[in-house]
Amino acid sequence: MPKRERVMTMSVEQPLWRALAAYRVLTVLYAIGLAVSGHDHFVRPWLAVAYFSFLLLWTLATLPKVAGAVSCTKRFLAADLTIALAGILLTPFADTHDHILDGGPTLPSIWTAGSVLAFALKGGWRWAAFASTAVACANLIERGAPARDTVHNVILVCIASIALGYVVEVARASERTLARALEIEAATRERERLARDIHDGVLQVLAMVQRRGAVIGGEAAELGQMAGEQEVALRTLVSGGLVPVSRVSRDAAEGAVVEAVEEPADPTAPVDLRTLLAPYAGARVALAEPGAPVPLPPRAAKELAAAVGAALDNVRRHAGEGARAWILIEDEPGKVVVTVRDDGPGIPEGRLAQAEGEGRLGVALSIRGRLRELGGSAELLSVPGQGTEVELKIPKNAGTARGKAERR
Repeated sequence: MPKRERVMTMSVEQPLWRALAAYRVLTVLYAIGLAVSGHDHFVRPWLAVAYFSFLLLWTLATLPKVAGAVSCTKRFLAADLTIALAGILLTPFADTHDHILDGGPTLPSIWTAGSVLAFALKGGWRWAAFASTAVACANLIERGAPARDTVHNVILVCIASIALGYVVEVARASERTLARALEIEAATRERERLARDIHDGVLQVLAMVQRRGAVIGGEAAELGQMAGEQEVALRTLVSGGLVPVSRVSRDAAEGAVVEAVEEPADPTAPVDLRTLLAPYAGARVALAEPGAPVPLPPRAAKELAAAVGAALDNVRRHAGEGARAWILIEDEPGKVVVTVRDDGPGIPEGRLAQAEGEGRLGVALSIRGRLRELGGSAELLSVPGQGTEVELKIPKNAGTARGKAERR
């Protein structure tokens, strides 16, 4: 049994959280080492020891909180920022005034930046701006005046945190876009796999039942018609539909009006047959196509689309106002098969020969003639009261040789 594809995603911000956790540990050790080396400046060393002891325990205990955006809650961020601000505001009570004026560090020192960066990683640049503003106000209060080194440090932390917050927001948006693209790709592959499996089994059986039932007649013909309808519904389901490049259509019973699909930039490039047939779909015309493109040489694709249009014209003229039609596209090895079916009254025996004798050569010229020139064929199967089916076959390399000769 084939395995379903799973979309694997990786958080682009997770390495930043790990770096933040390491930064908090290193900076708390740095702040303690800085305080030990300048212990002679403290007028209340017990206050500094109490704060650093609490800061070390808090940093180590909250490492799981900075493991990711989910665990880093708003309450934690508020408490963490409060501890950083408290350390800054406690500095004048633990250190000497002269040492502070000489540019001495605050008690938490650069550990404070880790708290601001946590805001940036969690909520983006707006949260970072809020946290850095609070830290800036606390530093100005601690210093008593906007000194050059204080302003420099405040601006540095502010710019760095806001920039990081913006980068995180962009990274998250890119991650969401990438995840969505991967999901669409996986779903497309799964749909194509299902389409191949269904085409190799269920659809072929339904198509065979429909054809054999039409030949046998009677109740078998009715069963075959039901099988054909289920085949159309199943093809539509697995194909997922196609949005045409340019389309203007009305109900098939009223007469289709189709605007030509935009020509490709390279006139020799293969054309996706689905884009040429998609405009024919309407309220009474259902289109079932493969999930992947059906490329054909430009001339072959246009002639095949014109033959389909001629077949639909016959449905519109002869099947009645309430008739419905189905277009089925099959991309087989070496050839493309397009089937046009309707649920009209069918064609009486000998009617086509009589029409050709009367000079009305729509089927002979518009459909069979177009495909015969390209090495293809058109088969018409109709049972009175059971509708009509036109099967159009064309080689995938049809029209290439003639096209090259014409260009020469």
